[in-house]
Amino acid sequence: MDLFSRTWAALHAAVASLSDEDFAKPSGCRGWLVRDLVCHLVIDAQDVLITLVTPSSAALTHDAVSYWAVSSEPPSGEDPLDALIVRLAAAYEDPALLKFHLDDVGSAAGRAADLADPGTRVATQDMVLTAGDYLSAYVLEWTLHHLDLVAHLPAAAPPPSEGLARTRQMLEKIAGTAFPASFSDEDVLLVATGRREPSEAEREALGDLAARLPFVLG
Repeated sequence: MDLFSRTWAALHAAVASLSDEDFAKPSGCRGWLVRDLVCHLVIDAQDVLITLVTPSSAALTHDAVSYWAVSSEPPSGEDPLDALIVRLAAAYEDPALLKFHLDDVGSAAGRAADLADPGTRVATQDMVLTAGDYLSAYVLEWTLHHLDLVAHLPAAAPPPSEGLARTRQMLEKIAGTAFPASFSDEDVLLVATGRREPSEAEREALGDLAARLPFVLG
């Protein structure tokens, strides 16, 4: 729960520090500008709010790791929601409006997370899991998108090291194997999710695992 708050606060602060010009730069999400990614974060924050006020009495079906669906194909950009986000982000026109919306909804999501009982069962996307597991799953979401945000913004603050480490642990559980110890946490996340291609040396260190990449999470 605490790590959710720290990773979200860091991502929120990173967006707040962006210049207007930064919003027109590419992000680490294929085909998305920074403004598109920030618009997606608004949707994410809304999802957090909705899920935390959607309790369930049904049996648990998922945890923080099994929450994530995994495929080997990166998004094509043809998904209706992906296309909607690009159009919606462009409609903001003034980056200050997008910042304001994220601050408004994002601050509420952060407060809701702070107030949540980690043992409460919540429902989302036909899954039932504890609020604690749901928020733990979002540590991965915030951390990967923080990397996406700063991919082409070298002056922007990176995600917290503890968020990187936790997300690596989750990815290794999803993969069912550990990544080489020679890889930094950031390198694992970028290479494992297809955000960059492994170097020849990295591919050799990965061994058979290289053939299973990328792990596209959704």
